This record gives sequence, structure tokens and C-alpha cells, in this order.
Amino acid sequence: MHKLISLVLLFVFVIGNVTTAIAKPARRPNILLAISDDQSYPHASIYGCRSISTPSFDRIAREGVLFNNAFAASPGCSPSRAALLTGRYPWQLQHAGTHGSAFPKEYQVYPDALEQVGYFVGYTGKGWGPGSWQDSGRPRNPAGTSFNSIKTKMAPTEGINTKDYAANFGEFLKQRPEGQPFCFWYGGHEPHRRFEAGTGARDGLDASTVEVPKFLPDTPEIRDDLLDYFREIQHFDLHLGRILKMLEDAGELDNTLIVVTGDNGMAFPRAKANGYEFGIHVPMAIRWPKAVPGGRTVDDLVSFVDLAPTFLEVASAKESKQITGKSLTDILLSSGEGQGEVERTAIYSSRERHSSSRYNNLAYPQRMLRTADYLYIRNFRPNRWPAGAPQKYDAPGILGPMHGGYHDIDACPSLTFLIENRSDKVLGKYLNWAVDKRPAEELFDIRNDPACLNNLVGKAEFKKTQQNLRTEMENYLRKTGDPRILDGGDIFETYKRYSKIRQFPPPE
Repeated sequence: MHKLISLVLLFVFVIGNVTTAIAKPARRPNILLAISDDQSYPHASIYGCRSISTPSFDRIAREGVLFNNAFAASPGCSPSRAALLTGRYPWQLQHAGTHGSAFPKEYQVYPDALEQVGYFVGYTGKGWGPGSWQDSGRPRNPAGTSFNSIKTKMAPTEGINTKDYAANFGEFLKQRPEGQPFCFWYGGHEPHRRFEAGTGARDGLDASTVEVPKFLPDTPEIRDDLLDYFREIQHFDLHLGRILKMLEDAGELDNTLIVVTGDNGMAFPRAKANGYEFGIHVPMAIRWPKAVPGGRTVDDLVSFVDLAPTFLEVASAKESKQITGKSLTDILLSSGEGQGEVERTAIYSSRERHSSSRYNNLAYPQRMLRTADYLYIRNFRPNRWPAGAPQKYDAPGILGPMHGGYHDIDACPSLTFLIENRSDKVLGKYLNWAVDKRPAEELFDIRNDPACLNNLVGKAEFKKTQQNLRTEMENYLRKTGDPRILDGGDIFETYKRYSKIRQFPPPE
């Protein structure tokens, strides 16, 4: 009898392990990354944003995993995308850790690694950039081989790019050798500014449903600008839907690991190019039904540096020793919701130079540590203007008007409105929040203050929290070799900028 029970238990153990072993599909999955340009969390309809309709993103989330706490590695596109491609934080990437610079060839990018193990690789829209990959000796954009030749006759609005992303993906599928797995990057140029004014309302979006972030004034001008932003997100989502249909028709949808996200926060004052919540917190959903249980929402803190190791692992490619991030497969392959991996207690983000916005092209260096409850920010050069110096030269020796140099904020109706109303007793504070100098340290209670308006640094009841997070950040930055901690980080000021350089007066 005991021998029979032992045999039964052995049989169950063996079958259970076989089941676990075959949980992953025998065929390597295709990998599709869909990344919008300047989209903050929670701006997708499945997150409860009533002003927008994103059925394609929502489908990925419903049939896969919806992430509540996904973070870009930088609040600016070029370093954020470099971190996603390499699995390394921007401060670990030399030139590629700042905006509009080069991308050193020594850092492996996941599309190249997947190509080496048999994947067909390509991208459409915006890959890595802005910056120069050519000057680093790379043969192509780090996102892969370009598929951008098919364009629409006319864009739906003046601000939307004419590249037909979905049609270019269709061309990519046609060229793929039969049976070969693929890795594709769909990089929408939307919702990057500029937006054609009034298009959101014209296309039926309702201004009364807009939830205006508290760092912006709740006025018709701001609501309309937000509607135009939402309109461009919907354009990105429309092409995603067309791509999903192509995959379905090709019989490849369910064996494609699909990640949908945005590269950094929305292009509004105090969002993009800022270390605050609306600059680094982004939407993310992942679907792969052949291996990933769907219909789940998770709260784990995840970073862009975690995506490259995830892609390499599911593709059975060797992970580079350069990688800092941690694969998300444990989260994806589980069936749990909420907080799954207890060790994911913090993520980091950073910024250096964004646009050319200060004398001598100087940066505004920041490092951010985000936990489930707090956002801690270290501003390494608090004597500099965070959004750019207020005044620049319009011509050699000729100073332009005050408030004309805030080029770390994309030119937009919202910025114009704040500048025009800077002397208003009620509205004036919003420009101050966006452009005034900031202290060396900032600490925010994210659960109660997602707009990051109440700096807790110096308050007695948060002294221990501040000290603990400061120590945790310093230790991590030292461990990962951040020049800003090791020697001041002036090396970041020396990296060539390939985009326009503006002239500013020397700081006082």
C-alpha cells in the first residue's frame, strides 16, 4: 500500500514538473514593442481616463497584464529609449544618457542580440532618437532596420505624422522569411507636439470629462490642449489596432509578446523633462497568451531597464553582462495580481540635458527614486533653472523677452497661457511651479500628492524617510557607477549635442 502511494506521488510530481517545463511555448515568440511619444500614466481608457478611448491598448491589458507602476528610465525620449534598448540606466550609457547626443557602439541593444539568434528585426516610426547613431559607428538605428517608406496622402491633423505605421508593419511581415520569428518596434511620433489646436473637440472628445492635473490650472484653454493631446494618443492606438489585426490574420497574434507603453510623460509644463510623476510614470500593458495568464493587474514597480532582459529571456538569447535591469518573466508567467515580487521595492530614473535651454548647453541633472509610497528627487545643480533660463539671445548680442527661454518645456498653448497669466493672483503660481528654481532635495507622498506639489523635505515627521531614501539612492548610484555621485558628473556636460544649440547669457 505504502509503495503504491509512493508511486502515485512520484507520478504526480513528474507530471507536475513536465507541465511546468512545457508551460512556455516550444516556438520562440515574436516580440512587438509599441511605444508612443510623450504619454503619461494614466492616459488610457482602461485606467479610468474618461476623456479618451484606447480600445487597442485596453485589449492588450484585458487579455494580458496591466501595469499600474511602470516607469521610464528618463523623462526625456532619447535617454529613455536608450535605457529600454540596453537594459541599463541612462547614467550607465555615457553619451546616450543625455538628450540629442550619440549612442556608443559598445552597448548592446536587444534588437541586435535577437537578430544574432535568428530573429527578423525592424522598426517603423520613431526608433531611438534624437541623436546620432551614425557617429558612433552603428550601421542602423538601434531599434532595427527602418520600415518607413509608406506614407498616407494626408495626415488627419497637422500635428500627426504622415507615416503609415501599420502599412509599414505589413511590409515588414511580407519581407520576413517564412517561419522566422520577428522583433518589431512600432514607435509612434504621437502624441509628441505640436498638436493642431481644436482637433480633440472637433473629433468629439468632451472637455467636461477632462481631469486636469493639479499642477495645471483648470481652464478652458488647458482642457482644450489636453483634448488635442488625447486625440493624438487615439491615433497611436488606431495604428496599434491595425497591427493587431494583421497579426491575427497572419496567425501570429497569440505567439507574439506585445508590450505597449510610452517613452516618457506628456509634453506639458511640469511633466515631460521633469522628474515628477507625470514625467516618468507611463502606461504599460503586456500580452502573450501562449504563456502569460491574462486578465491581471499588477502593482509591481517596473522599469524600462527590465524590458531588454525580458525580451532576451523569452527569445532564449544570452543576456549581456552589461544589463542592470531584471526580467519581468516571473511577473508575467505567474497568475498573481497586485504586488507579486517583494524585492521590487524601488525604481530609478534620471535626466541630464534635455533641450538646449541654458548657458553653454548645460544640463539640469536629476536622479529619482520611486517607491510604492514616495518619490525622492535629487537635483544636483539647484542653482540652474529647471525648465531653462528665462531669457535667451534672439540674435548675437540681442536679448529676447523674459520667459522666452523655457525650452525644456515644449512650445504649446499651455505654456503660453501660463506665461500670459503669470501676474494673475490665482493663476500665477502655475508658471512658478513649472519654471522656478528647486531645492537640492524633494520628497513627495505619491499616494496623497501625485501632482508632486507638497515637498516634504525638512518636515520633522518625514526626516527619517528622507534620510533613508537619500542613503538608498546614494548607495545604488555608487553601485551602478553614476558619475554624478562618483565625481560630480561634469563629463555629461561634454557630450556633443546634434540638435540646435541656443545662446543664453552667462548665469549670474
